[in-house]
Amino acid sequence: MIDLHLIRTQPDYVRAQIARLHADAPIDEIIALDGQRRDLIGEAEALKAQRNAGSKAVGRAKDPTERERLKDEMRALGDRIGELDDRLRTVDDALLQAQLRVPNLPAEQVPDGASEDDNIVTAEIGERRVFDFAPQPHWDLAEKLGIIDFERGVKVAGTRNYILRGDGARLQRALITWMLDLHTREHGYQEVYPPFLVPSPMLYGNGSLPKFADTLFHDAEEDKWLIPTAEVPITNMYRDEILDEAILPIYHVAYTPCFRREQLSGGRDVRGIKRGFQFDKVEMVKFVTPETSDEEYQKLQADAEAVLRALGLPYRILQICAADLSFTAANKVDLEVWAPGSDEWLEVSSVATFHDFQARRANLRYRPTGGRPQYLHTLNGSGLALPRVMIAIMENYQNADGTFAVPDVLRPYLRDQEEIGVQPPVGNGARDLAGLATVQ
Repeated sequence: MIDLHLIRTQPDYVRAQIARLHADAPIDEIIALDGQRRDLIGEAEALKAQRNAGSKAVGRAKDPTERERLKDEMRALGDRIGELDDRLRTVDDALLQAQLRVPNLPAEQVPDGASEDDNIVTAEIGERRVFDFAPQPHWDLAEKLGIIDFERGVKVAGTRNYILRGDGARLQRALITWMLDLHTREHGYQEVYPPFLVPSPMLYGNGSLPKFADTLFHDAEEDKWLIPTAEVPITNMYRDEILDEAILPIYHVAYTPCFRREQLSGGRDVRGIKRGFQFDKVEMVKFVTPETSDEEYQKLQADAEAVLRALGLPYRILQICAADLSFTAANKVDLEVWAPGSDEWLEVSSVATFHDFQARRANLRYRPTGGRPQYLHTLNGSGLALPRVMIAIMENYQNADGTFAVPDVLRPYLRDQEEIGVQPPVGNGARDLAGLATVQ
């Protein structure tokens, strides 16, 4: 949420920044409601002062008739104050709802642009592999190996669902565990395991509501929402608290499934596991002071990149332009991994800083030494998102015979398995002979 004082005192600056986003925001409505609110407060306070003085006059009045007259005046004042308080509550609610519709303002260093086409590739890291055979897309590889069952996934849960089987399930589990270990052991994060169902205030707190309500799954009877990302529950962990500056910064990392009602297009997006209503992700979230916010943003990006570097996957860094920033982000970069079989770049991490935007919505504050409470800055980034990392591993590490190698860092998590091949048959007491199967 944007500071109301900034909107009130620098409306032209706020409008100019929102214009950079190519977005709309009810700034005029907010200014008008803020004026009404201030007028109502002023009138109510004046009447309350008048009532306080009148109450003293009642106590001093000797004449019974005069005392009754003064009491009648005080009752009338009380009724008028009650009316003003009711109007103030209505205006306060309307003002809050209008403020919740204002996107975060872009940081000064964010480049301008008209659309996602103006995002800037700032670096490409790692060499794209040159194959001496035609690389297969992951949907062909995985189906032939028997590690993804698309047909039964759709039968069980409908379109855009799949079932990981055997080494496919083990590979994803290994990735999640390894990423959590990397971030906790080497990057200083504390792991948390948050709820997957949260009430509405948590989604208002991180900025998912009200704007993205139609992309989320909601149980209206219980007012519980399936989380679209671990960012939602983790960002709200310290809501309505005042943290001691001495414990900052706070780094948290979590694995969760994520649920999104995406508008899934046809064409290239139909094949494979790139998009779906449910996917797994390891998420990093930071709570920091404003003074360290920019430095922490760079470190967060480095932590996400470290995953791709360790996996040996070629990737690129995409600086997001103002027009393509998310509703909540002040600055953002995407990390995209190369998928040679699919012949495309796949986003596996968005690293974003929100400044105090989420902190104002969730009331996240800290107390500097000897100072008054201030709003925290929040940051988050995927570290990384699955299943696109799975896609990149299958397609980059594939062999001519249809198997694919296991990245070195994951082998200790897969009983030193070096390669994933055709899975053994299901049924008749068949055992999962991980790493022993070969392509037929």
